[in-house]
Amino acid sequence: MDFNLDETQSDLRKLAAELLGREVTASSLDAHEASGAPYDAGLWGCLAQAGMLGVCLPEEAGGAGFGPVELAVVLREIGGHVAPVPVQQSLVTAMTIARYGSREQREALAPLAEGELVLTSALHEPGRDLGATPTTTARRDAGGWRLDGRKSTVLYAAEASKILVPAATDDGVGLFLVAPGAAALRAASVSTGEPAATLTLEDTPGEPVGEQDGEAFRGLLRLALAGMIAVSSGVLAGALALTTDYIRTRRQFDRALAEFQAVTMQIADVYVAGRALDVAVWSGAWRLAEGAVEEAEMDLAIGAFTATDSALKALYTCQHLHGGIGLDVTYPLHRYFAWGKHHAHLLGGVEARLDTIGALV
Repeated sequence: MDFNLDETQSDLRKLAAELLGREVTASSLDAHEASGAPYDAGLWGCLAQAGMLGVCLPEEAGGAGFGPVELAVVLREIGGHVAPVPVQQSLVTAMTIARYGSREQREALAPLAEGELVLTSALHEPGRDLGATPTTTARRDAGGWRLDGRKSTVLYAAEASKILVPAATDDGVGLFLVAPGAAALRAASVSTGEPAATLTLEDTPGEPVGEQDGEAFRGLLRLALAGMIAVSSGVLAGALALTTDYIRTRRQFDRALAEFQAVTMQIADVYVAGRALDVAVWSGAWRLAEGAVEEAEMDLAIGAFTATDSALKALYTCQHLHGGIGLDVTYPLHRYFAWGKHHAHLLGGVEARLDTIGALV
């Protein structure tokens, strides 16, 4: 199995890396955090202008029509630069709508390619594992569909034009588009500093996306997992690069830290964890693109476990190798650590991911 990117995907990665490397700097991240803005609007506009936001949209919405591998390419660079923009949430939601939604719903995605639209999904519920049948319910009445329930840690909920909400129906689990203004939002804090909210639905109107047989819900979950582990892979790669530079230049007892055997062994462990996560990312994304759903689900489950276990431990190692400066929130490493912890939390932790692998086996 060859996981090398093809020419188009390599060009996409190069474009994303160059753009983010130019626009996302330590000073720009500091300025964004000081501004209190929900996301970096200038960077969002640059991504739209470069075609990054339309790369996975259908052609009828002005996009390039690419799939899960290209999604992973973009999101890995987003994670590698800890870029404060809702790319992951918007693209995963848009790709789900593009696959399962109506023609009108697909065409309505067009403003995203221009950077004029933010989308998000509400996958988490209090006390429920990621991917479990939701306790949120949807019922049909004379006026359409009505939703009741609560969703937690909905990133960019207040900034989104629409929120994609999974809800249980009499036929299974369906997906419904909900306007943020139609539900009660209570702001929540996450370690990355991104805006989040708890979403309370009480007789809230929702627009169905696809059938209510659970297939669209499972499709959303697969894309969301691919997105989260791709970002996690980029986060670890960014932390590894920062730590490698540090131990190469930091001197102790007249020697660079990288010359100490104990240090080289620890940084090698970080590298191995990153490579293991990369294999799961590219294998899962490629199999999704090829329609090998069962194999993709196992790859993504292994990737999610790796992101919550060895990859997270590797971030602790990066922090340890920096010594005291690794704990300084004015030093760039803290952003990578916060993003890694946040995605491990969203994935549900080690035990939940092991349970998922066990169920698949």
